Amino acid sequence: MTTAEEYKGGAARHAIAPRAEPILSIRDIEKRFGGVRAVNGCSFDVPRGSITGLIGPNGAGKSTLFNVVAGFIRPDAGSVLLDGRDVTGLPPHRLFAHGLVRTFQIPQEFERMTVLDNLMLVPGGQAGENILAAWFRPRLVRDEQRAVRERALEVLDFLSLGHLRDEFAGNLSGGQKKLLELGRTMMTDARLVLLDEPGAGINPTLMAKLGDDIRRLNRERGYSFCIIEHDMDMIARLCDPVVVMAEGHVLAVGSMDDIRHDEKVLEAYLGGGRSGKA
Repeated sequence: MTTAEEYKGGAARHAIAPRAEPILSIRDIEKRFGGVRAVNGCSFDVPRGSITGLIGPNGAGKSTLFNVVAGFIRPDAGSVLLDGRDVTGLPPHRLFAHGLVRTFQIPQEFERMTVLDNLMLVPGGQAGENILAAWFRPRLVRDEQRAVRERALEVLDFLSLGHLRDEFAGNLSGGQKKLLELGRTMMTDARLVLLDEPGAGINPTLMAKLGDDIRRLNRERGYSFCIIEHDMDMIARLCDPVVVMAEGHVLAVGSMDDIRHDEKVLEAYLGGGRSGKA
């Protein structure tokens, strides 16, 4: 297992798995809000093709870090590298174009649009968005819309949501909305997906379905994932490596088995004492 010390300063290197180069490198990120340092010199890598877990107590800085990586807020210091390219501070739409997609703990669906339409609006640069194309190239618009619709229907079938395609998205259950969020990432050319607590508030059946779909996207379509999640069973089932944050910095990185027995991790979660669970 890799400790936080091994990531500090210019000596920070990915020490988990020689199996893959990093698709994402987070280097010495700092973010302050007034006098509060929410992220404090945070550094770690997400190996290409991995499902990397990001865990830690409430207030550890996980969601703030996601917001920095995804371009919603700018860091006060440090850098974010995507495929070796410095993308620090790029806005979300620019990162989206580079294949980095972020979901939210609370789904961001368009409530009064159908499930199918929620997916169809995702791909950018559609010809129908251009009024001149809509007027003078209607066949192009129709052909492209037909292709997008077919792709959206395939995504819904993949997620077992096809029977809900004409339902308003606002009428879905919490778990179904999480699946729809995952489906929206599938309508992009995503290479790296940041999932913020995908299992929060959903029942065990849909939790298992969501986990299976994440694993399938990773194995069959080559998506890399970084997942914030408090459900340790889900993390153990899906993630390797696992990154632990506490008080804004990286506390430990390793396999879930290593993390479960790390004294620093137990101290951060439990305030002392030994336990078999993190």
